[in-house]
Amino acid sequence: MTYRISGRTGAVAAVLGAALLVPAVTAAPASATTPAVSCTSAKTGLADKLKKDITAALANRKGTVAVGLYDRSTKTTCTLRATSAYDSASTVKVTVLATLLWDAKKHDRYLTSTEQTLAKAMITQSDNTATSKLWKQLGMTKIKGFLTAAGMTKTVPGTDGYWGLTQENVTDEQKLLKLVTAKNSVLSDNSRAYILKLMGQVVSDQRWGTPAGAPSSVAVHVKNGWLQRSTHGWRVHSLGTFNGAGHDYMISVLTQDNSTMSYGVTTIQNVAKAIHKDLVPTTSGALRYTPTSRPSEATVAVPPQG
Repeated sequence: MTYRISGRTGAVAAVLGAALLVPAVTAAPASATTPAVSCTSAKTGLADKLKKDITAALANRKGTVAVGLYDRSTKTTCTLRATSAYDSASTVKVTVLATLLWDAKKHDRYLTSTEQTLAKAMITQSDNTATSKLWKQLGMTKIKGFLTAAGMTKTVPGTDGYWGLTQENVTDEQKLLKLVTAKNSVLSDNSRAYILKLMGQVVSDQRWGTPAGAPSSVAVHVKNGWLQRSTHGWRVHSLGTFNGAGHDYMISVLTQDNSTMSYGVTTIQNVAKAIHKDLVPTTSGALRYTPTSRPSEATVAVPPQG
């Protein structure tokens, strides 16, 4: 089969305006309306601890942050701005792979060698050209079909080939990660294992974000994304699933209005460290995952107007 890369016009738009770097004089009234972290858990005391520690991790951090946590083993859920929409950047690549596998299952076929090559590059290296090929091959009908099957009702695919401008929220990303990590009728067991395998093979300089602080006893699977635009500054996102030490949990953190990419990465990693520490306590001095100090990701094409 022959594939044609969809057009990727334009460069990332203008640098952030200086206004975003200046503390707002109306900070006090604005903070009064800031949504609070909400947590529930079947384990006594865990919900309150997570709420307190996630809130503390976000204290004095600028930007707009959405958080989703679900741990099957303790029936723990935490949310913050779970229904707020964000440009997906490269996190949508997990959805693209899930759509490809869902469609292959419907037609009772294996992925072709070309599809496997593209999928591996898309997830492990965040290759944009591979993503554009698969996005174009699948088409909007199949992508929307998967979103419907997955119950991802608030996810809106980007138009004109701009998959990085797909609108997503924490609620839908957590639904996706739940599908990837437990038996269901949407994705086959082999498909789920394949997605997790590739998310576990992401190159080291892209394994930042939600894995930060994960104990060595927990297997890490991650997909990140970032995107700078002329409005809302840097979007920096991280999706992660974690399994081991008696736990099976997933974390989605979506952020925007960051002054730089690294600022957004730090915000995400502060949240992740708090979550891992509370969910999977370890003895002092135990090894915890430390991401690269030079995080990288592939730049996503956006329209010229930014």
